[in-house]
Parts: sequence; structure tokens; C-alpha cells
Amino acid sequence: MFLRSVSLCALILSCHPAYADDAADQATIIVTGSPAVEDAAARVAQTPGGVDVVSADDYADRLAVSLRDALALSPGVYTQPRFGQEVRISIRGSGLSRGYHMRGLTLLQDGIPINSADDNGDFQELDPQVFQHLEVYRGGNALRFGGSALGGAINAVTPTGRTAPGAELRIDGGSFDTLRGKAAYGYADDHGDAYAAITADRSDSDRAHGDRKALRFNGNVGLKLGEGIETRFYASAQTIRQHLAGALSEKDVLTDPSKGNFTGDQARNIDSIRLQNRTSIDLGAGTLAFGLFYNAKQLNHPIYQVIDQKSEDRGLFASLDLNGDLAGMPVELSLGSQARFGRAVARQYVNMNGRTGALTADALQKAQTINSYGEARIAPVANLWLIAGGLYTHGERRIANRLTPARSGDASFDSFAPKLGLLYQPVETAQFYANYSRSVELPGFGELSQTPAGGAPGFTPVGLQKAWTAEVGTRGRIGIAAWDVSLYRADIRGEMLQYSVVAGTIPAATFNADRTRHQGIEAGLDLTITPWATLRQVYQYSDFRFRNDVQFGDNRLPVVPRHFYRAELALGNEALGLTPSVEWTPQGAWVDYANSKRVGSYALLNLGAHAQLRDGVTLFLDARNLTGKRAVGDISALVRYVADNPATAADEGSAAFYPIERRAVYAGVRARF
Repeated sequence: MFLRSVSLCALILSCHPAYADDAADQATIIVTGSPAVEDAAARVAQTPGGVDVVSADDYADRLAVSLRDALALSPGVYTQPRFGQEVRISIRGSGLSRGYHMRGLTLLQDGIPINSADDNGDFQELDPQVFQHLEVYRGGNALRFGGSALGGAINAVTPTGRTAPGAELRIDGGSFDTLRGKAAYGYADDHGDAYAAITADRSDSDRAHGDRKALRFNGNVGLKLGEGIETRFYASAQTIRQHLAGALSEKDVLTDPSKGNFTGDQARNIDSIRLQNRTSIDLGAGTLAFGLFYNAKQLNHPIYQVIDQKSEDRGLFASLDLNGDLAGMPVELSLGSQARFGRAVARQYVNMNGRTGALTADALQKAQTINSYGEARIAPVANLWLIAGGLYTHGERRIANRLTPARSGDASFDSFAPKLGLLYQPVETAQFYANYSRSVELPGFGELSQTPAGGAPGFTPVGLQKAWTAEVGTRGRIGIAAWDVSLYRADIRGEMLQYSVVAGTIPAATFNADRTRHQGIEAGLDLTITPWATLRQVYQYSDFRFRNDVQFGDNRLPVVPRHFYRAELALGNEALGLTPSVEWTPQGAWVDYANSKRVGSYALLNLGAHAQLRDGVTLFLDARNLTGKRAVGDISALVRYVADNPATAADEGSAAFYPIERRAVYAGVRARF
């Protein structure tokens, strides 16, 4: 099996090569900053679907603690805070019922997945302070990164010595004794380049028992091995200590949002290291890229029990991108694959106020995920590209339950996800696109290793989540307006959802729903009103629901509200500026599958400002929730399954709600020289 896996392995880390004229045209469509970000924008603009490039300059004057801060104005990305770096992140309804960690998205740093081999992920390991830019591929548009999940992929790209030469210093802080710092340096010469960044972070949090501290290192070294041949080594290391404030009742959210949960001294402590190498060879008519990576992580996680996990993930990847012509028509071909192999020793103990008590679970978990893909692009007429491709997924999950052998088990998954698309660019600054694709999501150990009520933790069969998604959209820039709009509909079978068999059961059980539908609108609109005034806006419409379910009919799925709007008005220039912004949820989300209760609406008013003291030195201010609004931001979906009333739902006293951020003021200084 290993040899077969290796023979399949590869991943597209380099995007499809663009013809010079195409790249120049498409780069004009997306507002960008540095040349490196402009190159990324030109590449993603070749995708016939919802994509976005977010430059670090877009959030440079904010306290960027999590992906929520970095992706606040990325169309289609739904993020809600819980506390500190703990956020919910979802695209097109991915991971709706997951109340912990992350599912339904592939997260990558410099093209290498940070998800474990079973596809679960911890986004806390990504620090927005060190990114050069982020590439967001929504839904099936993530094929080029080996992404097959409903939500797609987010690739965080760090600088190199060539894209960020010189020294950079940054320090910011403010409310709740928050303090963050960064020191980075980049160097380049004719033979290679190097970049390194150290970041540190601490805060008492806006909620009791939500304090955190972290220290991170990110670096890479690139070497030119010959004409058109380069290899780059990456290294990152993190140590993260985070107390968990937990969920509150709705009443507490509205009356005492600073309240936290001290029961069990719950926390998430992570120590991890990631090493990777990528070598690329310029073939003239294309690019060959290949490499390998190694991730190691230790997780100490006191919650309802103390979860103690030590895991290792290894992987290989390769990709081949070619371009040429066929009967006078431009043609591009991409082939690739990625193989990930993971091993984790997973133990659980009775939680004795944050310390380990009696051993309750001891399992060896092994995972293998291989995504192999191919995509062909052809332009039969000028300005029209036709795209066809597909991704084949093979996955294996094995649980050796060493404490309760009878609860051991294994599962194997194989599935093919085709994709068809077209991209039409009638004028230099506008594109129209459409695609139809299949997504496949494999269950991870969070779904396969469950604890039934009154039973022992162990293997629980959960099937694939599969969906067919249709998408149409447009992006471009004309006059004062730049837009990015996608409409999508995903018909899903086997969506992985959760419910509590017994009221208060932790954790909730995961099951495959029959048929559900996720459809909506992802829209961004920027208006350059004057040279010193720009209005940026994003809007999401999310209609997620059951389809003729035996128990819930056509009820809407909880957690994500139907309408969500963010906007910011940037006034001024690089030397001096003021940026008021608003976040508005006009109608709160449903709390439960029974649709018996929804939370309230809210609007937040924020304010940012910056002043350049001299070339390369900038002061900034980030003030949040100026009106001190109290409201529910995120929800843990609640369904209590009771034999005589299966639709019983939670009321306002249930501890399943997370407050929005409290009023806070942060300030800092950043310098580059």
C-alpha cells in the first residue's frame, strides 16, 4: 500500500502558468499591493470560480490575532470569535456542527497542509503577523491544492528574503493587558535568500479564564541550484498556551459577557514543529515541483476529560504544469498528487481540575490521505477557457483501542470528484465564470472515535460527506467599482452533523444526515469614491437546510445567519488615515435543528487609524465595538434527542453561546528598514 501511495503522490504548489499577456490582463482585475501579491492575484484570476487574494497590507493596521482579523473582508469567508484566538471559520457552510478544532477546510502554509492526515485542523498554529498574503479558494476551486472538502482551501504564504528584504519590527497591544511583538529579517543575493520571523503574544482576554500566551518562529531559506532550479527549506515552530473560557448561556452573554467557565480548568496547549522542502524546475514550457514535509505536534487539552495526544504527519508531493498549443489553440495541463501519512497516540484521562486522573482511553490512530488530481484547460476562441479535471481521494483510518480492544476498527474510503468549468473575459478588466464540481469529505478521528452515552471511546462508523456544487459568478473592475460575486448551490448527501443523545452529553454524537442543501451568495464590492476615500464591502447570503428530512423536514441548519455584512471606509492616504467600519447581522442564526429558537441581531461599529511618522515607521490604532454592544456571536448547534420528543431544543439557559468581542482599544507601531 505504501508503494502504491508513493507512486500516486503529488500536489500543485505552483499554480497554472499564465501566458504573459494573460497574467498582465488578469492582474488588473484584483486590487493588490506588492509585486509578489500581484503575481498571486494574476494566478488565482485564472480560476473559473470563487477565489480571493488578501494582502497582509489589508490588515497591517489591525491587531491581527487570528484568521478572523486577516479575512474580515474576504467574500464568502464566515468567521466569528469565541475568545482569544478561538474562532469559527466556515466557507459555504463547512464544518457547521463542529464545535471544536476545524473540519471542512484545507489549511496550508506555503502550499503545505497543516491539517493532520485525517484532515482535522488547528488554525491556531497560523499567525497572521507573518503572512505576506493569503489565497482563498472557495469550494471545488481548491483542486489545485489537493482540496476536496466542501469549504475549499486557504493558503497562507510567508515572505522570503527576496519579497521582504531588510528588517521589520512591530509591537502592539492595549485592552485586557494584550501585548504582541514581531521581529523579522530578510536577506537575498545572487545565490539564494533567507527570511526569519519571531512573534510573541499574550493577553488576559476579554473573558475570564480566556488568557493566552504564544511564541512562534517561521523561517525559510531558498537556494539556486542552477539555471531555472530552486529549492526552498521551510521551518516553523509554535508553543501555545490558551485557557478556554467556554460557552455561556444566552442570558449570561447579554448580561455578563466577561464571564468564563473555570470548571475543569479547561485549556488547549499546543507544541508543534513543521519542516518542509519544495524544489521547482523551470522546464521552459512549464514547471515541475516536488518535495516533502514533516509535522509533529503535542496537544494537552483539558476539557470534559483531559485529552493528551502526540502526533506525527509526514507527506510527499509533486506537480507538473505544462502549457503549449493544440491545433493553434492554447492548452494548459496540470497533474499532481499529495500523500499524507499520520500517526497519533491518543489518550484521555479524568479531568481533575486540569490535571490527569484515571486513564479512560488509550488508542493508536493511523491515517492516510492521498489526493491525486489532473486538470486541462483549453481556449477554443480568444478570451474563453474551458476547464475539465478531477480529483481522486483515497483515505484509510485505523484505530487500535488499547484500553478496550473491542472498540477498535478501521475504514477505507475511495472517491472521485470531477470538475467542469469555463472562464470568459470579454474585456481586459472583467471576467465571468461557471463551474460544476463534486466535493468529498472524509471523516476524521473526531468523527470515527466517539464516546457513546455510557460507553467506552472507540471506533464508530461514519460515512463520506459528498456534494455536487454549481457555481456562477463574475469579478472585475470598471471605473470606481471593483466587484467579486459568486452564486452557488451545493446538494449534499451524508453531511456530518452532531446531536446529543442525552441532554448535556459531551461530546455530541456525529451522524451522516440524509440530504441537505447549502446555497448562497458571496459578494464583494469596492468603491473608489475619491483618491482619498475607498469603501470596501462584503455580503453573504447563506441558505443552509435539510431536504425532506424524516425528523426535521426542510428546516434550516443552525449556526450561520442568513445575512451577514461588513464594510469599511478608508479615508486618507498612506501618510495619514481614518477607517471606520461596521459589521451587521440583521437577523440572528437558528440555535437548533428544530428551528425553535434563534439568537438576536446586532451591529458593531469599529474604528481604525494610522499615521506615518517617517518612511517605514507607522503608528496605528484599532478600536473595536465602540458602542459596547452585547450579542451572541457564535453558537454550538444544539439538539437534544429525547425518545418522546426528538425535536427538543435548547433554551436561553443552555450553555451553547459565545459573545461577540467586547469594547477594546489597541494601538501599535510598525517599522521597516
